[in-house]
Amino acid sequence: MHIVVLTGGIGGARFLTGVRAYAAAAGDEVTAVVNVGDDVIMHGLRICPDLDSVMYTLGGGADPERGWGRVGETWTIKEELAGYGAEPSWFGLGDKDIATHLVRTNMLNAGYPLSAVTEALCARWQPGVRLLPATDDRLETHVVVDAPADGEGDGGGQRAIHFQEWWVRHRGAIPTHRFVFVGAEAAKPAAGVLDALAGADVVLVAPSNPVVSIAPILAVPGLREALTTGRAPVIGVSPIIGDAPVRGMADRCLSVLGVPVSAAGVGALYGARATGGILDGWLVDTTDAQTSVPELTVRAAPLWMTDETATVAMVRAALELA
Repeated sequence: MHIVVLTGGIGGARFLTGVRAYAAAAGDEVTAVVNVGDDVIMHGLRICPDLDSVMYTLGGGADPERGWGRVGETWTIKEELAGYGAEPSWFGLGDKDIATHLVRTNMLNAGYPLSAVTEALCARWQPGVRLLPATDDRLETHVVVDAPADGEGDGGGQRAIHFQEWWVRHRGAIPTHRFVFVGAEAAKPAAGVLDALAGADVVLVAPSNPVVSIAPILAVPGLREALTTGRAPVIGVSPIIGDAPVRGMADRCLSVLGVPVSAAGVGALYGARATGGILDGWLVDTTDAQTSVPELTVRAAPLWMTDETATVAMVRAALELA
């Protein structure tokens, strides 16, 4: 069986550890199509937070306490940049992490597409699943926020900032109007993505942020259509348990869209294929067992990814639903 997973970074990486373990026991193949909307250039380096979180986690190099970056990281370069007053000062890069960004940036500058660069990086980390960026083209999530007054009578209006600035610098705590996927209209699926979806026996939507992790993937022309017209069942796993996200800022993002912070709210946001959405089934936590979404088959199972065993059980429930 070929399992394809649409995923973001940290939570999706943890979910993929369960998918990988399940697939290894069953002799199945796994491809992860990873969000690139968080990608950004800092200090001249191309940074791919979600791809790296998945690669480091599955490769055994992620920091388990922070949940992102490299274990045993040091911060000498960050401290030296601060000594020069180099901006942005609010985004720190660890010394080990910078090595990854240097290799990636050099390969991109040499003309290699991001998908080929990711494959080369994974040769070191051996994640046990195939990692594909959603697109090789530029696609960045920007956030439209209130612009500060300039002190000369201008009330500020609105401005767009990169998602990283919105979340890392401001923690999402500024008046926010919408999310924009810059470059999406002109982007094409990365090499291998459409083939993976066409050859999938099941597609899983990881319990990642539906607004800034999964939506940028679906914004790439051709990817949503590949899901809605494909032969493989598409099963989503709720990132919300009760009235709170399992991890991250999904609640703040959903609030911007006016979507209820609930399993039902996110299920309805994705929608059933029968009504123009992408899902055939929706897996929710046992806390939300009474959830219903129009035209969508809903099943409940424990969704807390406390360890690999629990995560494998969760993956098994999703595949049984498929």
